[in-house]
Amino acid sequence: MDLVLDLLSTVSRWSRSNLSEISLALVGCLLVLFGTDIKGWIEQRIGNLAGALRVPFMALLCLIGSGAALIYATPWVVRGLSQFNNYALAPVLLVVLVLIGVVADRR
Repeated sequence: MDLVLDLLSTVSRWSRSNLSEISLALVGCLLVLFGTDIKGWIEQRIGNLAGALRVPFMALLCLIGSGAALIYATPWVVRGLSQFNNYALAPVLLVVLVLIGVVADRR
């Protein structure tokens, strides 16, 4: 049992030192997974614009929206993940990665 707890503590400490990169990767994966749904929802809302306006507007909106999500959501994820102690961080990250994998597989 001590070996498992030591392994969890070691992996969690390593994860904690790289938490900003891990959070950026998680937000990026979520943008890739749900980006088409968000884009489709936005296209429904601006579908009545003329094509000459709709294409540049969508490009700008996707560019600014994705960039803002990466810049502003990543610190929130870091703050949320940093709340876990050294015995819970590694299992939580493993569960999150498995859930992202399941969602990706179903799409």
